[in-house]
Amino acid sequence: MKHKKLWTVLIIIFCLFLTGMVVKAYFDGNFDSVETLKEYIKGFGLFGPIILIIIQALQVILPILPGFLGCAVGAILFGPVGGFICNYVGISAGSIIAFMLAKKYGASLVESLISKEKYDKYAGWAAKSKSYTALLFWGMVLPLFPDDFFCYFSGLTKMTIKKFTWIIIIGKPWCILAYSLFFDKLGGLL
Repeated sequence: MKHKKLWTVLIIIFCLFLTGMVVKAYFDGNFDSVETLKEYIKGFGLFGPIILIIIQALQVILPILPGFLGCAVGAILFGPVGGFICNYVGISAGSIIAFMLAKKYGASLVESLISKEKYDKYAGWAAKSKSYTALLFWGMVLPLFPDDFFCYFSGLTKMTIKKFTWIIIIGKPWCILAYSLFFDKLGGLL
């Protein structure tokens, strides 16, 4: 019960902080175009990519926003290579943290993050399925797979952190690379 309250407080503080930053940036005219946004992020210097990495890790740990939005921002702001690196590091770190949190805090944490219906649908199957590892791997490779949730479900299975980490390292870059290339081209059209 304590971890639920802590998570709630941390989420609220983080959301308020981000909202404040976004509102201020909006009123300062930093979202008027892709160019003004790039200049705004450039103003953070080395912290620009670090901020993206942290946001991408958090979007996995707190599955509120779809990861492809961060991939779009990364590719548009830092190009296909820089965006890919930031997104890959952030999403991979967030995935591993989500897995470890589920291992440590168990089903009660996972149930608090997703709907009961979704939990009931996937949790039992994930724990018993003989093809779960293959599905998880292909889910990491393919776009639009609800992989944030499966990072948590994987933590409820007997899968080891080592096996899970290898699945993320080998499977995750392909989807992120596809997003990075797509959104870089799209950003060039804007």
